[in-house]
Amino acid sequence: MVENSESDNEISEDYYTFLNLPKEATSEQINSAYRRLSRIYHPDKHIDPEKKRHAELLFNRTKRAYEVLSDPHKRAIYDSIGEKGLRTDGWEIVHRTKTPSEIREEYERLARAAEEHKLQQRTNPRGNVTIAVNATEIFAPYDETELPRIEVSSMSISQSIEAPITRKDTVTLGGTLNSSNGNGSGNFVVCGRRLLNKGWLQLDLGVGNGPLLCVKGGRTLNSTFSVNGGTSLNFRENAILPAIFSTLAVQLDKHTVGSLILNAGSQTSLTTQIDRSSEKYSLTTSFVIGSPHIYFSIMYTRKMLENELKVKVSTKLGTFGFLAEYGAEKKVSKYSSVFASVSVGVPTGVILKFKINRSNQSYIFPIHLSEEIVPAAIFYASVTPILLWFVVKKTIIDPIKEDRRSSEIERTKQANEERLLLKRQEAHAAIELMHQTYERIVSEESSRQGILINKATYGKLQEGGFDFSEEASIDVTIPVQCLVRDSTLTLYNASKSQLPGFYDPCVGEDKVLNIDYTFNDHKHEIVVKDLESIRLP
Repeated sequence: MVENSESDNEISEDYYTFLNLPKEATSEQINSAYRRLSRIYHPDKHIDPEKKRHAELLFNRTKRAYEVLSDPHKRAIYDSIGEKGLRTDGWEIVHRTKTPSEIREEYERLARAAEEHKLQQRTNPRGNVTIAVNATEIFAPYDETELPRIEVSSMSISQSIEAPITRKDTVTLGGTLNSSNGNGSGNFVVCGRRLLNKGWLQLDLGVGNGPLLCVKGGRTLNSTFSVNGGTSLNFRENAILPAIFSTLAVQLDKHTVGSLILNAGSQTSLTTQIDRSSEKYSLTTSFVIGSPHIYFSIMYTRKMLENELKVKVSTKLGTFGFLAEYGAEKKVSKYSSVFASVSVGVPTGVILKFKINRSNQSYIFPIHLSEEIVPAAIFYASVTPILLWFVVKKTIIDPIKEDRRSSEIERTKQANEERLLLKRQEAHAAIELMHQTYERIVSEESSRQGILINKATYGKLQEGGFDFSEEASIDVTIPVQCLVRDSTLTLYNASKSQLPGFYDPCVGEDKVLNIDYTFNDHKHEIVVKDLESIRLP
């Protein structure tokens, strides 16, 4: 039994699928689907007491789906967050005359309020660990009679936590430690930020390489322009180092932002930057005029969302020399990703970089392979991450994912044990109530040489085969035949387990629907994945 209705393991109702409707269904389609199921499940149509009892349960479910989808207000809530959205605290204050779009906005407001409340109850830790490795002796040995030396050339650790004081005020504590070639340094900074109307204001106080005082802020001027900037004073032993920085951002179109960035201080620069981002790619170009260098850079990222993969290439050319970099970032779990890149340039040489992200924590390992552009270094830097990924994936990531998946399936089964049993009983009862409708549709389809379902099976296929696993599949011949209308069968892209007469025989597993049917006296067979749509013939 589900103890927490908000649990991620709860199996939710899909009213659209139960009525076999698309998400964009019209009022006419909803009314038609309701009338069709009512003819099967209305209690008055059944005399047998047992069938009458089952019909009443299924009719109530049909009526509940109809009540939600036929009411624009309830439907807006259901479309936004699902069935649990109808039980969200705070809806009792929403006026019934609000439009669906206003209801969606109201839900988003309630969700934001809940998220802000959670934010006040926890910190938001962020950290970064960078370990730079010098491995140049691998490709340019100092003494070929000895093994090449690989040493850590520098290390940097930074950490910060946020402490929300109010919904508008946040204090951040952060610090950094650096060590390079035997020399160490560090700093500690306290930041106080307040959210203002269309903007923010922040004050930083720090110690480390002399006391630091910094004031900065930002404001959205209108839908197109925003600006932020600030000034800082670094009190050194023999001098005070001032700095000024400012950014003007312009929304050029829906996907493109242009920025003008000014930094004035020990290193002065003026940057013109254009960022364009869409679902499939992002592109950043910048031109920097400053001291000590002038350069132009461009970076392109291809987003392969279906593979949870990003491929990145970039180049930088200027008075310092040139740098080219290519790499890929792969998401390995909900909160974790790995990134590997190879940079080739003058005077930097060849550098292989690994980065591991875990929530707000990052671990970066730049490995300097060569001080010059050596083809062998480029080759091994390119091949090593690929080989390493496949080894780690097969030996570590895949087993962990499979173990977590099995645990998640088991938790879902336990959380929904009683509900799954009721669904199974409900499906068997629905099939019993469908017999009269089934015989009528078979007779009609036979007379017009339409669609006759010979056999329909739903469930999990056996490992590496095309046969169904007996304990993880069900016969759905009658329910599928009852969905045929005027020699047409249409199923939409949602889990078939929510259809009348169906249930989930293997929670959490990949399922398919196999239909063996006859149309125009010719036999056909089709196999579709659980979430795929179907239209026959």
